[in-house]
Amino acid sequence: MDFTSEFLPYLALAVILWAIRETNKVDNKWIPIIAVALGILYASWEVGGFTPKSMINGCQYALLGVGSVAAVKYFLETHRPYK
Repeated sequence: MDFTSEFLPYLALAVILWAIRETNKVDNKWIPIIAVALGILYASWEVGGFTPKSMINGCQYALLGVGSVAAVKYFLETHRPYK
């Protein structure tokens, strides 16, 4: 696998989680749970079935997706120009 195919699931999940966060229809406390569910679903689809490896990969996707969203959020909050 090359860098693009390994990085794309993290980026896609982060974009989906950011969109969910910005809608304000889902409380932010549920975003990590949604991330785990989406990550495991994607990993199961990628592996071809629901296996322990797909669960571990799904949790890895979720952690990196939530971490990416949090990093962007905190970066934007700390680097806003003063009014």
